[in-house]
Amino acid sequence: MFRFGETSIWSSYLLATGAIANSTNRLFSVARGSSGQGFSSSLSLAETSLKEAGRVPSGVAYDVFGVACQIEASDASGNVGAPIDTDGLISNLLNIQANGVLQWDFTQTVVEICPVSLAGAGGGAFGALAVADGGTTPAALTQVGHMNNGNGQVWMYRKHPVALPGNTTFAVNLTFGSRAAAIAGSDMVVRIVLLGYYKNIIEIG
Repeated sequence: MFRFGETSIWSSYLLATGAIANSTNRLFSVARGSSGQGFSSSLSLAETSLKEAGRVPSGVAYDVFGVACQIEASDASGNVGAPIDTDGLISNLLNIQANGVLQWDFTQTVVEICPVSLAGAGGGAFGALAVADGGTTPAALTQVGHMNNGNGQVWMYRKHPVALPGNTTFAVNLTFGSRAAAIAGSDMVVRIVLLGYYKNIIEIG
């Protein structure tokens, strides 16, 4: 008997301040409880759902029909989710969107998915608002709001999902081109979420 279900799996990469041009950053290569993917401390559930690096949880077959890309800022204390509400942080966001490309990495085979700008966050706060703080000049405006990659729909495989057999080792690469600027002012965190459905076999008798 077959059992089907829908779920999501995710993994995060911390892009530290500094050059990212021509770099390839592998996600889904570190399991929960281990450090890596740019993080100096162990990854928690918020950073990844994987219990085993590079493999679908429980070893079941998993068909991916959607890919989301969520971009967040990290503050000076290492907390993820700081408001992206300054010129510098918005520049980091736009830099990742404009120069990043997502790729499947199946050890010996790399297949492009899409530019980051085509894989929306799938939700989250979005927009910006300038509020006067009582001053009389533009310099007296206080910037309030948050920008993210939530303005676009998640990348969808409309007809042919990507099949990840239970015994497959995989990763998703976040690769940047030669014209990407350096990450400045604050570390940035990119989380990739794979939306799909699984199938496993239940023996009877």
